[in-house]
Amino acid sequence: MDSLNHFDNKGNAVMTDISQKEITERVAVAEGFIKMNSAAFLAIQNGTAKKGDVLATARIGGIMAAKRTFELIPLCHNISLTSCKIDFSFSEEKQFVKSLCTVKCTGKTGAEMEALTGVSVSLLTIYDMLKAADRAMEIYGIALVEKDGGKSGHYMKKGEEND
Repeated sequence: MDSLNHFDNKGNAVMTDISQKEITERVAVAEGFIKMNSAAFLAIQNGTAKKGDVLATARIGGIMAAKRTFELIPLCHNISLTSCKIDFSFSEEKQFVKSLCTVKCTGKTGAEMEALTGVSVSLLTIYDMLKAADRAMEIYGIALVEKDGGKSGHYMKKGEEND
């Protein structure tokens, strides 16, 4: 990376000019985890959380956030997502929930920040819905797993390759 494109030659923050970029199909996948105690974990697994269906609510929250990333991250462009999907998986042994957010768009920029925002808000929603059962829940490991499209091409997080 030769330069940071969110700053002008005087060091002022600017929105990157994408007017000359090519329109491409883009996809990004982000992941994150939330670790919790047994009571919170069982409430998710058994569907017994007092506030309702935790994962359904977290999925909707994550999708809504991904669509509005430009309103949350100061220099992000407003992009139109063509798809946003959030999946959850569990580790009973380690008592965590993994969130995986996949977003797609066709445009001159976008996808990574939307996927990262979607996964972050899905995990924050889980925390909000279960905080009465465990205020010590820990959100961690939020990262871009894969990105494709655009000038930079394909990226895959090390250790994620399917051999």
